[in-house]
Amino acid sequence: MTAESRAPQAPSQARIAVRAVARSLAASARSLGAALARAWRAVAAFCEPVTGLVSTTGWLVLAAAVVSLVVAWAFGWIEFAFLGFTLLAAVLVSIAFVFGRMHFAVGIELQPARVVAGERALGRLLVRNAGTAPSAPARIELPVGAGLAEFVVPQLAAGDEHEELFAVPTNRRAVIIAGPAVSVRGDQLGILRRSVRWTDPVELFVHPVTARLRPSAAGLVRDLEGEITKVITDNDISFHALRAYEPGDPLRNVHWRTSARTGQLMVRQYEETRRSQLILVQSTERAHYASDDEFELGVSVLASVGVQVIRDATRLAVVTEGLGLRTATPTVLLDDSSRIEPVERAYPTMRDFVRESTKRLPAPSVVITIGGSLLPLAEFRSVETVFGNDTQTIAIRVEEGASSSLTKVAGTTVATVGALGDLPRIMRRLRP
Repeated sequence: MTAESRAPQAPSQARIAVRAVARSLAASARSLGAALARAWRAVAAFCEPVTGLVSTTGWLVLAAAVVSLVVAWAFGWIEFAFLGFTLLAAVLVSIAFVFGRMHFAVGIELQPARVVAGERALGRLLVRNAGTAPSAPARIELPVGAGLAEFVVPQLAAGDEHEELFAVPTNRRAVIIAGPAVSVRGDQLGILRRSVRWTDPVELFVHPVTARLRPSAAGLVRDLEGEITKVITDNDISFHALRAYEPGDPLRNVHWRTSARTGQLMVRQYEETRRSQLILVQSTERAHYASDDEFELGVSVLASVGVQVIRDATRLAVVTEGLGLRTATPTVLLDDSSRIEPVERAYPTMRDFVRESTKRLPAPSVVITIGGSLLPLAEFRSVETVFGNDTQTIAIRVEEGASSSLTKVAGTTVATVGALGDLPRIMRRLRP
């Protein structure tokens, strides 16, 4: 191979020009695409007041009309021309049904606003003609949970009212949203649909079923001034011992009588006291529960214990993978417990979940973990390693239909609850 053949070849000027043109065309295409997208969004926003009235059925009717007319023009089939014009006529006729304004004042009331799962709840829809002229008949749609209630409001004179009552299904724990109430004007075929929103959504809290616990059952840490720990401090209320004075010690801690007797300044030492703090932790991993009913049993256990702890005036924190529950009052706790939903693989292990969810909470006196029958016992025991020796750990394992029992595994007390009615007896047997 000669030296001339090994020498690098000069780049082709034609190839450089082609690349430059390609880059320019690509940039121009991107710029044109962005401009077209902006123009389309502007046109869509301008036409939205009109296109927003066309329902899904209406778009299908328009598409069928266009296809029919194209087929009639291409093949000369008069039948498709007749079909296309008929569909277009239906769209034109439906326009008359969306004209007109309504002056309604609409209210939604739920009575009561909070119920226990299985109790009856009723709703009330009140429509008043707030205009000065009689109103035309209207249709009101009201979403209630996963369902949709429809009410026909007759013609109302100025100032007249129309009332509709409806039942709210409360078979299971949930937060049921009623509303917003929407008035709908349109044709009977549903081609065009004009809706006006009149109210905001209203929440109905369906609380979990709870068991009434005795005050002594939930008072797992019963102290007036705080729980005494092994930590020595210079400022508390539980006296421990005296020690020699060191520079910087506050003079208020000097024990003058002993100092005068020994001839050396002596200061007091105290055992640190800690106010009772209980943490309730429930695993909401769907894989930890054998059924939905077992999951609901776990939520009922959580709510039952939490409500009684709040009544005992013990500081409480309640956490799940999905949310942290408020604990200001029993009602607030029950409201938040209505929002608990199963999750999927939120944390690798139960220990990771407890460590992450409690790391910003005060050091607890007692930690109660609640899980389903499919959660291994080793996962319950792993929670014990998250906290210090001053913290008592209790595991409540819910297994629907099982015999309720209480056992001790290493440093963790494990309670098995097969039915909510067994919980008061189990909690009475728990002692720190």
